[in-house]
Amino acid sequence: MTQTPHVPSTEPELAGVRNFRDLGGLPAADGRRVRPGVLFRSGHLAHATEEDARFLDSLRLHTVFDFRNAADIELDGPDITLTGVRNINIPLNDPADGAEFWRMVRRRDLGQLRSVLAGARGAERMEETYREVITTRTAEHSRILHALAEDSVPALMHCAAGKDRAGLSIAVTLLALGVSREVIEADYLESNALHRRYRMRRAEGAAEPEAREIAELLSPMFEARASYLDAAFAAIEEFWGTPERYLAEGLALTPLTRDRLRERLLTA
Repeated sequence: MTQTPHVPSTEPELAGVRNFRDLGGLPAADGRRVRPGVLFRSGHLAHATEEDARFLDSLRLHTVFDFRNAADIELDGPDITLTGVRNINIPLNDPADGAEFWRMVRRRDLGQLRSVLAGARGAERMEETYREVITTRTAEHSRILHALAEDSVPALMHCAAGKDRAGLSIAVTLLALGVSREVIEADYLESNALHRRYRMRRAEGAAEPEAREIAELLSPMFEARASYLDAAFAAIEEFWGTPERYLAEGLALTPLTRDRLRERLLTA
């Protein structure tokens, strides 16, 4: 049974949770808007403080969707336990994908980072990742949307930083709600706000010029860029032709399921 959502009066800046926000108020299909207090997004909840946890409990969440893989969870830890909340882990990439890359990042190996990320290679890597998530994770996104249509709201979606895997899953959800591509992109780019962005730790002992170059090389990985989301939409057009066919054929959403989804998540 869907719980009655609590609508926060202002957007909080949580101490241990990055990139949190309520999607409520975004314009959607038929002149309606996303209902406040039913769909949230953020970075992981592993480092939430006691005060953060009290706030999250006040949202009366039904489900937290965690899109991290096993390697992410080993690195940051599992989410904190919230009262009466169902936690569903749906990894949106293989635990081995990119493992060596992220070991290289943690080592701050400048030579290897240059070979992998210099020039446009970092951004191209991100664009290809977005394409792959759209084209290879249709079963996962179908599961998420069907869960939301049935009984899983209020819901919070997160990955590690709340930018890429959560960003794409929110984008897919908003697409199913009839939100325009322009509005989806505007919300996605909100992850670039200074108080939302992932904070990259500086390498110990690195000289200032070296630290600056490492930060510059890694910047495509820690930014939300319109070109990344464009790559996802381009994949939809390439494989399915239109967003409607993607939703109907790729994600197996029937008109009845879409109506139910909109009933749960939209308001007049």
